[in-house]
Amino acid sequence: MVFIQSGLTTFIIASLILVATGGAAVHFSARLGFLLTSCLWLTACLLGALPLYFSQLPLSFAQAVFESVSGVTSTGATMLVGLDTLPRGILLWRSLLCWIGGVGFIALALLILPSLRIGGIKLFHMESSDRSEKVLPRIHQVANAIIIAYVSLTVICALCYFTGGMSLFDAINHAMSTVATAGFSTHDASLGFFKGNTTILFVAAIFMIFSALPFVVYIKALLPRRRQRFFDPQIKLFITLIVGCSFILGVWLHFSRSIPFHQALPNATFHFVSVITTTGYAIEDYSLWGPFAFGIFFLASFMGGCSGSTSGGMKISRLIILWYLIIANLTKFLSPNAVIKIRYGNSEVSAEIAQRVLLFLCLYMISTIIGTVLLITAGLDFISAFTGALAALSNVGIAFGNTISPVDNFSTINDTALWILNFLMLTGRLEIMTIFILFTPVFWRR
Repeated sequence: MVFIQSGLTTFIIASLILVATGGAAVHFSARLGFLLTSCLWLTACLLGALPLYFSQLPLSFAQAVFESVSGVTSTGATMLVGLDTLPRGILLWRSLLCWIGGVGFIALALLILPSLRIGGIKLFHMESSDRSEKVLPRIHQVANAIIIAYVSLTVICALCYFTGGMSLFDAINHAMSTVATAGFSTHDASLGFFKGNTTILFVAAIFMIFSALPFVVYIKALLPRRRQRFFDPQIKLFITLIVGCSFILGVWLHFSRSIPFHQALPNATFHFVSVITTTGYAIEDYSLWGPFAFGIFFLASFMGGCSGSTSGGMKISRLIILWYLIIANLTKFLSPNAVIKIRYGNSEVSAEIAQRVLLFLCLYMISTIIGTVLLITAGLDFISAFTGALAALSNVGIAFGNTISPVDNFSTINDTALWILNFLMLTGRLEIMTIFILFTPVFWRR
């Protein structure tokens, strides 16, 4: 009945929009693209909240919207408690929201944002081995390849979970959540429910990594006659960070908490992968691991995964360019007349891309600061507000503090703070600039 009510409401709204806009000539422009992209995602989040709001769950409208936004943006933060006893229809709906949101973001990154001249995916076009060849030739080929790669990864993940010991229902839900790097679970304990099953935790870690890699790699493998070598520096750095930081955290756990290294390393690896891919699964409260571990997890949530994947965060590709920009400008102090070219892999980084990376970083910091201040005024303590704002903006869904921790949910957050977090999650998922540009006076001038 809940889904019938939601379907009828959606049908009525869609019909009214069609009647209001039917027959109108549409001239697509960058301005319309920004507005349309933002409106589509906002509409999806609001409509996705209807089954939750119409259900018998004790949720306010703000809480239902928060759960929906968290799913559609693949953030994975949740308001719901008692997941183990919730109706299966609601649990499946949450998983579908994040799964559809994940593939929607890949399509957004590959098809829409480049045409609006934003998004880290522009780097993939620089890395094509043939400058005259498009990495992704036709829109319908790209769309088909995205769907095939995404569905295939989900099916394989579900089969691995099922083989590893999950029930079929749990396997399907967790596969959708894992591939979307969302972190939704069917249990209050998240994957901690399966803590004793190392096979399931291993499968989760592997597919979180696969899902945080650029999907253009899988897409190129699916497109005919386009299986040439594809070099992308962010993949190498991403894997290096996982190996290096997991080992360091494992050593830290071994000496600081007297955990045998053969147990500490898998535990550290799982949680670091969960954070850097912005999935947010947890099997224990790793905020208790100490300040050193906290610092590593904090930086990992800021960095995020690769551009063109379902993960959030700053993105590894942008950080690579930012590092080279810093080195180039410092070198300029020593050799003012030197001509320094910034390269990403085998290609030169244009001034436009470098400028947009710096702009993204500035807006990222500004959004985090504003979000933190607003959350403090809404009643959160500083640590919860700061890490909560960063978690929402990075779409990682986990925060540290008195109000929120990696094993807690957002059920104690007031509605005012939830609306702030809703806005931050949507802003982060739409690459920040898509939202910010709507608030500039020049956007609304004719």
